Amino acid sequence: MTEVVAGTSVAAPAIPAAAPRPEGGMTLAKRTLDLSMALLLIALLWPIMLGLCALLLVAEGRPIFFLHDRMSTPTRRFKLIKFRTMRCHGTNGGVTGGDKADRISKLQRFLRRSRADELPQLWNVLKGDISLVGPRPPMPYYVDAYPELYAEVLKSRPGITGLATLRFHAHEEAILATCTTASATDRVYRRRCIHRKARLDLIYQARRTIWMDLRLIGETALNVVRPRRRRAKWSQKNRRQAASR
Repeated sequence: MTEVVAGTSVAAPAIPAAAPRPEGGMTLAKRTLDLSMALLLIALLWPIMLGLCALLLVAEGRPIFFLHDRMSTPTRRFKLIKFRTMRCHGTNGGVTGGDKADRISKLQRFLRRSRADELPQLWNVLKGDISLVGPRPPMPYYVDAYPELYAEVLKSRPGITGLATLRFHAHEEAILATCTTASATDRVYRRRCIHRKARLDLIYQARRTIWMDLRLIGETALNVVRPRRRRAKWSQKNRRQAASR
């Protein structure tokens, strides 16, 4: 598979083959884990979520939530819900890069870095739109642009967290932070992020077990509470690279 970017042909990285899975990658054990963990987290975290609703209402105004079209399978679209972490604008869609930095307040940036903005997605888990662990649900136009790639990736139900999220998300943010326009953000995301994330998503898909899901959930929880030194290092490195180009 190749991708054409700015008039040049870019070869996609090799993707490991995955074993056959049930539709959407949802076994009974995985769905049971999702439901039990989501209900437990809602029971424990509802005061925090209620407090965030009040804080966002006072500090940022309405709307409190942001609903965005995503894909749970190559043909099934759903509304992903999260706390709004960006000032409302006529074009809220698309990948977040440096071109949107001035639309994110300090409070909203904190919610993004702590991943507290994704707590409402527990509702998506209960509905079965997504799982706790899996590839991040892609936007419809990327699924349309790369149908063969996402036909493989979306054999796993998308998730709140996952192998690609843990191993690549901070790096992706640092890469996209150097982009100053929406078109540049989209171009860089297609060229430098999509296929790398897909490789990690398919490695997870091929090796997935309930124990692996539990390990990735635990690692996600640890990442929320520990300093992210790698994010700063990646950001500095990518800014130096951008300045040299």
